[in-house]
Amino acid sequence: MLDDILDTGRTLKATIERLEGLNPKSLKTCVLLDKPARRVVDISADYIGFMIPDYFVVGYGLDYAEKYRNLPFIGVLKKEIYEK
Repeated sequence: MLDDILDTGRTLKATIERLEGLNPKSLKTCVLLDKPARRVVDISADYIGFMIPDYFVVGYGLDYAEKYRNLPFIGVLKKEIYEK
């Protein structure tokens, strides 16, 4: 299973549980970004691209209010934009 960002862990855990219900021969998880500071579920990915601090990141498909998704890089969104 591949995901963009591992944040709270809720989505990854729910997806793993659902996939395990299909009795796969094996199941591995891979995330581009891991943000452990926001984790509320005890879970980790098998493969991690980058560990990042608790910043709001955009680009490469990650967006804020449907903006910034198409950036050709991953950037940190300024707090003034999302804390209005």
